Amino acid sequence: MPTPRPPLPAPSFRSAPPAPPAPPAPPAPPVRTVRSARTVLAVALCALLAGAPAVDAAPGAGPPAAAGAAAAAAVGSRAGTGAAVGSGADDGIETARTGRHVAPGVRLESYDRLEADRWLRIDELVVDLGGTSGVRAEYLGGHGAATVAEAAARHPAGPGRRVVAAVNGDFFDIGGTGAPLGPGMRDGRLLHAATPGAGRAVGFGAAGAGRVLRIGLTGRVTLPGGAVRPLTGYNTVRPPAGGIAAYTADWAGAEVPVPVGAATAEVRDGRTTPAAPLRGPARPPRPAPGTTLLVAAGPAAAELAALRPGDPVAVDARPAPDAGPAPLTVVGGREPLVVAGVPQNHDGAPNDTAAPRTAVGFAGDGHRLRILTVDGRQRDSGGLTLSALGRLMHRNGARDALNLDGGGSTTLLAAISGEPAPVLENAPSDGALRPVANGLVLTAPAGPGRPAGVRVEALGGAVHVFPGLARTLTATAYDTALGPAPGAPRWSATAGLIGPDGVFRAPGDGPARAAGARDATVGAGRRGGVTASARVGTARGALRLDVLGPLTRLRPVPERIGLAEAGESARFVLAGRDDQGAAAPVEPRDVDLRFDRSRWRVADDGRGGFTVTALVPRATGRLRATVRATGAATELALGVGLVTLPLADLSDAAAWTGRDTAPAEGHPGPGFGLELRAAGGAAVTATPPRPLPVPESTRALTLWARGDGSGARPAVELTDADGTALTLRGPAADWTGWRELTLPLPVAAQQPLTVTRLSAAGGGRPGRLLLDTLGARTPATGPAVPDAAGPDPLVASAAEVRARPWRFAVDPAGGPVAGADLVVTGAERLPFRYRGVRFVPLDTARRTLDGGGLERLRTLRRALAEAAREAGTGALAVVRRHAEGTVDRKEEALTARYLAEFRRTTGKGAAVITVGAPRFAAGRSEGVLGLTTARGTRPLVGADAFPPPGRDWLAVHPPGPGSAVNVVPSARRSGRTSTTRPGPPYRRGGSGPGRGGV
Repeated sequence: MPTPRPPLPAPSFRSAPPAPPAPPAPPAPPVRTVRSARTVLAVALCALLAGAPAVDAAPGAGPPAAAGAAAAAAVGSRAGTGAAVGSGADDGIETARTGRHVAPGVRLESYDRLEADRWLRIDELVVDLGGTSGVRAEYLGGHGAATVAEAAARHPAGPGRRVVAAVNGDFFDIGGTGAPLGPGMRDGRLLHAATPGAGRAVGFGAAGAGRVLRIGLTGRVTLPGGAVRPLTGYNTVRPPAGGIAAYTADWAGAEVPVPVGAATAEVRDGRTTPAAPLRGPARPPRPAPGTTLLVAAGPAAAELAALRPGDPVAVDARPAPDAGPAPLTVVGGREPLVVAGVPQNHDGAPNDTAAPRTAVGFAGDGHRLRILTVDGRQRDSGGLTLSALGRLMHRNGARDALNLDGGGSTTLLAAISGEPAPVLENAPSDGALRPVANGLVLTAPAGPGRPAGVRVEALGGAVHVFPGLARTLTATAYDTALGPAPGAPRWSATAGLIGPDGVFRAPGDGPARAAGARDATVGAGRRGGVTASARVGTARGALRLDVLGPLTRLRPVPERIGLAEAGESARFVLAGRDDQGAAAPVEPRDVDLRFDRSRWRVADDGRGGFTVTALVPRATGRLRATVRATGAATELALGVGLVTLPLADLSDAAAWTGRDTAPAEGHPGPGFGLELRAAGGAAVTATPPRPLPVPESTRALTLWARGDGSGARPAVELTDADGTALTLRGPAADWTGWRELTLPLPVAAQQPLTVTRLSAAGGGRPGRLLLDTLGARTPATGPAVPDAAGPDPLVASAAEVRARPWRFAVDPAGGPVAGADLVVTGAERLPFRYRGVRFVPLDTARRTLDGGGLERLRTLRRALAEAAREAGTGALAVVRRHAEGTVDRKEEALTARYLAEFRRTTGKGAAVITVGAPRFAAGRSEGVLGLTTARGTRPLVGADAFPPPGRDWLAVHPPGPGSAVNVVPSARRSGRTSTTRPGPPYRRGGSGPGRGGV
């Protein structure tokens, strides 16, 4: 699978720059995009919607500067409300968009959306066919199942041309021959005719224009004596019964299906060959080039069986389009999505479920082609129904559009400037590229090969760097057609050091100057931007790097690595943060490692991280990483060898609930039985008295089951970190007696996981399935190392809080609090301003994908747009009540990114206040302050919407006498966090992302 693309750059409140002009003038180096690992990315917020004015609780205080108006004037947005494309009634919102030129006449647009009930990731190629661009759409594959990437690599683009993009194509016989079900043509030649009912296709003519059409088969077989029979199939998966079908070397399957009772005859150079005829069922190999295998069933079978070697037989097969001339290129599809400008309604159709999708559409006269993929069956993208896909294609400008194969087949590749081959753009739902029958490939004229521009990228896409530390850069030259162009880069930077190898060293304290490095200096340790430039001949490219504050904290991600066996490997990176919680990876070249080299091998993975490999079958240990320039250090817990930890021994079987569930004899001791009263009946479930947490390093669950030969299938039902359901299904219990089942966890499962139920589905006859001990197979790594950082400066003394211009208390009950000018409850209904602070309540009653996320993000975007324009507003605080599992990780990340970008572009303060959580926490991430109040407490917060430089706009005194302030290790959402809990004992909380351990 191609290497994942690096993260998109941070969103901007300022108006987006215009798209670079299309070649021949080379565009600016395009951005490589990733969203799946694609990070949830925000785009500009302000001037998005006309937000309702806030209710003023008191006149805003602050300088009469025009900074707010200037910021508002600079505010722009590429995010729009859009039309509904999901299954809900509400319109969705676009949350991110990037674009790049792929070739002259081809542009890729990638965007994310939030609908009321799902997230969506969409990639769309916009193509100008024919004309000056010279772009052509061609048939891809056809020589057996292959991934789109494999087929694109083998595709003969022709002299002076290159492959610039590719997408999967037709539905195919996935469980059988692997051949496409619809019609196919290459260079005007018929490759295969459609299976009955599958004649829809997209076609492209000699002038390049495309259209959606139906294309059938017209053909005949002339037998000895002049008898003519209709040709009913041509390289067709399932031709009509009773006719004659022909198979040639263009047949996409490895074997030709000969049905029961059918006869065959082999024809070469117009005469039957001496090859022995076959009687079905049979599966002869694909015919050799120049040979045609005739297959007939019914009355025609006798005519083929009567043929003798040397008999004259003529086969004629031609495409039959429903209108107009036959195209040069044809790829089959299935459901029409847009017909003559009208989106089609497929509600209730068998294929109209939310799924990954691939679609092709045409605008106007067919010279504007749109190829669109929608990821699905994933947390980050739920997929679309056919009806919703049609509405989306219509909204994007398609007059006619057709649905191609989707699901795990959905794949889109697109070229990146200067690279020799296109790369994967979407995230296939199978987790890997699926071999498919065919596809559609775009080819374009190759360029002159002389450098016209340079694409500069940071290793892993990381454009943040700490003072004195390194960031490895690469430079790739491209020609006027965005194709590869040779040449070694010459590097320069506006500050810091950069060597001839592209290794940039940020200004500030760090290693001595490298030999041959170009030097430009700014004040050491200062935050700011640096531009690194590369020249290849007269071509130039540049990349802006953000130099953060000095490195203050270092953590491994993940914080624990558990390996199953010797030889297995895993990846980790070292993530650092500055005093404002701004994050950046620390490259291996800046780090010293200390570990037991007899048990582990650790190597630079070439992507900005490390790979650790177990050398022994069972061990635990620690790896210590130290940044040479600063002395910052951290440790990573390691383990290899699986152990089974009990999750439930079912000694409490009587407390499990469910219909047709009862305690029974276990293996050994107590267990319970699931009574399946009907063959193939509904599942029977058993719910534990409380959810069962699964260790984060778990590779598989184990479950003892006593089968009775009924074929009942046991299952373990779980929920993930966002409350999404996940079911692990065991085999059909066709055995008798006790057996331990091992149910692997999907690699993509979002930790942490919780077991919610055990269940069983009925088999071939009624039965009773007994279940006992549920366990977790996990490597023993030991606990993650606690974060040793001190309390965040947001935590202050009572005197410091009283010294602020004004104070507010956080109290869900809303009663008066001594010393507070204002009480915030988290239940406010409307945004309001108080003394220069805009408070934005966000209702957490509904889950993200139950309409709550859409409502909250719309409210936040309106508030940010208003606050950016208001000269009297110096800070914004989001206020929300703690609700476990209500806000999913994508919404959380998007909210954090919106606030960080608001702070960066306006210079105003930002904070998130969460009310009524299990424990107190205070910290920051990317400069956005975070305050979480504990249940039953009423902390007092000092505020200054316009603080002097170097001072936070909020200060909080931990509530309760004798409170202990401790640091919580950096988690998924926070940069630097302090927590308190009144009275001993205090339990440290939090752990980093990734798999944990025992």
